[in-house]
Amino acid sequence: MAEALQAHAVPASAPEAETAETTDERPDAEAEARAPSVFSLPLATLSAGDPLRWLKLGWDDFRRCPRIGLFYGLCFFLMGHALLAVFQNAPAYVLALSAGFLLMGPFLCLGLYDASKALQTQDHRPSLRASLQAWRPTKGTMAIFAGVLLILEMLWGRASLVVFAVSFNTMPEKANILAMLIDPENIAFLVTYTVVGAVFAGLIFTTSVISIPMIMDRQVDAISAGLTSIRACLQNPGVMLLWGALITGIILLAMLPVFLGLFVAGPVIGHATWHAYRHIVPKE
Repeated sequence: MAEALQAHAVPASAPEAETAETTDERPDAEAEARAPSVFSLPLATLSAGDPLRWLKLGWDDFRRCPRIGLFYGLCFFLMGHALLAVFQNAPAYVLALSAGFLLMGPFLCLGLYDASKALQTQDHRPSLRASLQAWRPTKGTMAIFAGVLLILEMLWGRASLVVFAVSFNTMPEKANILAMLIDPENIAFLVTYTVVGAVFAGLIFTTSVISIPMIMDRQVDAISAGLTSIRACLQNPGVMLLWGALITGIILLAMLPVFLGLFVAGPVIGHATWHAYRHIVPKE
């Protein structure tokens, strides 16, 4: 009788042992199948001459597909005149609204990123129609990322109005705003406004400098793209600061002759941003 019970007990223990082995092996299999962390993605170490090289590559792309570039240049030109219209009607909102253009610029450049990507593929020619539809494959992720940047822009706008309200008894009008800004008595306002603007502009730039081309190219999630952009800035702070200063300087100079320079400067910077991303983040 005891032998019979032992004979029946052996088969019952076999599945348990099998399950135990499967359970022990499952974590390893899941670890192998799991995608690599965004923090493990290697990023390039940059040199001081890289931003100028990106601009040269951007200019080359602009010359290779000028129709696409001029179309987006027209969009930047119209944005500049919209900013001018705001200045004429509500000058206190001008500097805050400029943050919105910093936000809209990278998204508007999606078509330029698509064109530059197409130029790097021998069997694919860039087209305006394809560039206008570049947002579709990642529209959900782009919407999430745009929402995050929009919150930063709204905070910037609110902070700018607070600085105006604290510094002046009434909001300045267009007739005397320039005189008020250059008045030595308002130096504290200028310093405060510049510091506040620099903080928010730095946050937007650091978070989005390569995020949007990365989302379009690799179709990663918004958090991974934002963290990769921040990593790139922390790993190469001097070069990325130089890149941001170049972008700011070129845009300001392009705005001086009635925004006409944006016809060329906007597209060239858009193409150059793609090459910056392609240099910083290695190909899959």
